[in-house]
Amino acid sequence: MMRILLVEDELEIQTFVKQSLMGAGYEIHTAEDGKAAALLAAKHVYQGLIVDLGLPDQDGIDLILQLRRSGVTSPVLILSARRSVDDRVKGLELGGDDYLTKPFAIAELLARMRNLLRRNAPQAEDSNRLRVRDLELDVLRRRATRGDEVLNLSPQEFVLLEYLCRNAGRVVSRSMLVTEVWGMRFQPDTNVVDVHIYRLRGKIDTEGREPLIKTLRGIGYVLQGS
Repeated sequence: MMRILLVEDELEIQTFVKQSLMGAGYEIHTAEDGKAAALLAAKHVYQGLIVDLGLPDQDGIDLILQLRRSGVTSPVLILSARRSVDDRVKGLELGGDDYLTKPFAIAELLARMRNLLRRNAPQAEDSNRLRVRDLELDVLRRRATRGDEVLNLSPQEFVLLEYLCRNAGRVVSRSMLVTEVWGMRFQPDTNVVDVHIYRLRGKIDTEGREPLIKTLRGIGYVLQGS
């Protein structure tokens, strides 16, 4: 499980973001000021950090610089009410990897965090060949099989299945799929995810096979791993 350090002094925002990240499958540690964050970063290894700039004891930029000097190389997503281009540029130049202004949509925060983690994750030699139980994807050849059967998938169905495979065992919400698979801002009334999941399930969870795609009503979907 990937561990993220969330540094946010506004408790309502901290609680909301923490619960959303935990729901997405992350382990979350929280800090309300720079001092507490530095102590946690010295004690634990984090795959990612989310840092608010308006901390009570120091500027979040100073905290990021401090962590970088201490050897923390994990990607940092900056949260801030500062909306000017100069502020965003400064944050990115001084150690941040991405910048999200308040107020923000939680779906966008989740998508940005996942993108940062994916870009910074070590690339396995077999990252172009994915396997979940008897389902196998050859990403380079765009070929999917389950058992001995070649699956006839549309290009968008393949992209969707690849995303599910790379997140096998982890719940992904409809908003995450809309953002990361279709590259669109989430629209609550869209049924594009439901339609494609239905079609995909009809091709990989055929009669006689153990179903792989599970729907968690009101939450999202999960491709069940081993």
